Amino acid sequence: MEEPYVKGRGSQLNPTNRFETQSREVYVDDLHTQEEREELLTTNPKTKYIEVFPKTILNKVDSPDIGLAWSMNPYQGCEHGCVYCYARNSHQYWGYSAGTEFEQNILIKKNAPELLEEALISKKWKADSIMLSGNTDCYQPAERKLGITRKLLKVFLKFKHPVGIITKNSLIERDIDILAELASLRLVSVTLSLTTLDEALKRTLEPRTSAANSVLRTINKLSKAGIPVNVNVAPIIPGINDEGIFDVVKAVSEQGALSASYIVVRLNGHNGLIFEDWITKNFPDRANKVLNQIKTMHGGNLNDSNFGRRMRGEGKFAELIRLQFSLARKKFLQGKVWPASNFDLYEEARNQIIIDTQGDKSQLKLF
Repeated sequence: MEEPYVKGRGSQLNPTNRFETQSREVYVDDLHTQEEREELLTTNPKTKYIEVFPKTILNKVDSPDIGLAWSMNPYQGCEHGCVYCYARNSHQYWGYSAGTEFEQNILIKKNAPELLEEALISKKWKADSIMLSGNTDCYQPAERKLGITRKLLKVFLKFKHPVGIITKNSLIERDIDILAELASLRLVSVTLSLTTLDEALKRTLEPRTSAANSVLRTINKLSKAGIPVNVNVAPIIPGINDEGIFDVVKAVSEQGALSASYIVVRLNGHNGLIFEDWITKNFPDRANKVLNQIKTMHGGNLNDSNFGRRMRGEGKFAELIRLQFSLARKKFLQGKVWPASNFDLYEEARNQIIIDTQGDKSQLKLF
């Protein structure tokens, strides 16, 4: 019997967590009670929000491919459901699967703003590049209610410390007031990820992200507010969205984006299983061709973990993508300038906060 397709979710599989000692069935249909199964088969499968209490929030980035020193993630797991997401495998460290559980069990870090403030007020901290998020989206649906990312931005503004943001969600428009203030001091940059302008493709490839038209509107609003916007056309999947490179770069440039970048798809860990299942169900006529083209970019595998090569790939398909993107940037983004981040304001702001805090304590002692 053919397994039902769960609407509104990217992964249709729930692969065994590699840290588990016992195996389990991989299809979501077999993992739940009848009541839960009926819930899963609706267009709005239930999501669980689980509070966790980390001791630190800043993570050192060792990858030379990223170009930033630190990342921070107020959420683990992501309801956006992007079928290709490299972060899926990290959910296994929390005891969940890279498949449906990555999309349905969202870990929230309500104490993230306090942890960030503790880090920035330390005299050991030197102003450095911090990326919000880097693993899972800081503006995913949970943020609408919880507002953890907005609180984090207020901390960055308080300390006058630079921050870079990457998101797929137009919810970032809510925080234009804070972002514009940060941008006036050259303390923020935003990367919006836009994989395709094809809405039908987008709904299956990354089902709970903002629509392409919404992302274009967001680029326009941020740009008009003086907030520098880069667009990450990622991932590029041969045979799926590579033909749209020129259209995407042209569209984002017209809305005010200052730059654009790209990453070729790489299917690390259980992502290979999840993506193979997805493409077989959604594009059976070209599934083998697409998978083989991905493999030619990664030395015969669906993934390449080598720094410097994993995000660009190798071989003829990778070279064709590089040439297309180079031409698109030259045609639509030439002459646009990306502003440098301002690291000069932080130390004075921090010292003033320390003085003010000590003053408040002295006032309390008088009583």
